[in-house]
Amino acid sequence: MINKKICIVYSHHKLGDLIWQLPYIKSISDYHSCKITLVTRPKTQAKDILKDEVYIEKIHYNLFRKKICFILDLVSLLFFFKKENFTHIYLLDKISRPAIAARLVGVKNIIGVGIGNQSKWITNKKYLSNEDFRFNFSQQTQKFLEMQGIETKIKTPKINFSKESLKSVKIEANLKSRIFSFGVDAFDPWKIWHEEYFAKLSDKLFSNNLVDQIFLICSNSNSSYAEKIIKLSSNNNFVNCSKMNLVQIIKCLKHSICFLGNDSGPLNLSAALGIKSFGLVSNTSSKQLEFSNVVIIKPKNYNYEIDVGNQKIGDNFIKDRELMRDISVDQVFNIMKEKQDWKI
Repeated sequence: MINKKICIVYSHHKLGDLIWQLPYIKSISDYHSCKITLVTRPKTQAKDILKDEVYIEKIHYNLFRKKICFILDLVSLLFFFKKENFTHIYLLDKISRPAIAARLVGVKNIIGVGIGNQSKWITNKKYLSNEDFRFNFSQQTQKFLEMQGIETKIKTPKINFSKESLKSVKIEANLKSRIFSFGVDAFDPWKIWHEEYFAKLSDKLFSNNLVDQIFLICSNSNSSYAEKIIKLSSNNNFVNCSKMNLVQIIKCLKHSICFLGNDSGPLNLSAALGIKSFGLVSNTSSKQLEFSNVVIIKPKNYNYEIDVGNQKIGDNFIKDRELMRDISVDQVFNIMKEKQDWKI
């Protein structure tokens, strides 16, 4: 009997998108009773955040570029698949080049969602329709796996980051105080709560003696968001984390009482790490967080029609940052007081 060797490909570049897929990646591993190889983009930094996941044997990066680089990435996948000699390759999004590469090297089981050109190259007979792409990524993958007879017992994303891994991470910050983390930026600027709101909320937290220090988490290119919040606040007990790398951010999160952030990667990361997490959602779909442990904070006038796309999920989002003002500081503070146990 030939031993199974499983590869799972997910080409989306956003960290949050990959985190949503983790329960389904583990379900495929459980179904085949073996560890898997994950192929994803380097932007996800999967090698850093998933290094302690026992169901993942190897993580391989591919850039998944377009135009002339399409051929280069296709050839790269072709050589990787041939070297690894996979028995099964699962494609969790509609990209076609991994399916083409798998066919060219003779992989017997190429199991993909089957949208567009990909359907010409896969071997499974049951796959998603264009209608399914109106729903969020978690719903899509869940239905796809059900079609293949693969059950997902636990749908909540979880990331294991060991104490040993945490000890090896060095940061210049006091981790002994009562720490709260804010995720103050997002890949899409229109998802970002306004800086003056973060500043006012910070002042409420400090004046009510609920926290001693607030970490402001954002990318280095978005450091201005953190700087403006610090400038607008009447307190100075902040740490601007914009120069930290992802594993340093993980250490900050693991030492936090809880997290509040925009609908972005750090929010999904925090929740998956088991931190009490509050998510600010106004002009994106709150339903995409339904399987996570995030406490969703959305405006009273939230538009539930955007939970399902017209042609695909997200094509009816109103990309206007002003909509984030519909979530008030008092609303956020009151929900946090109600939902969070502030005892240390």
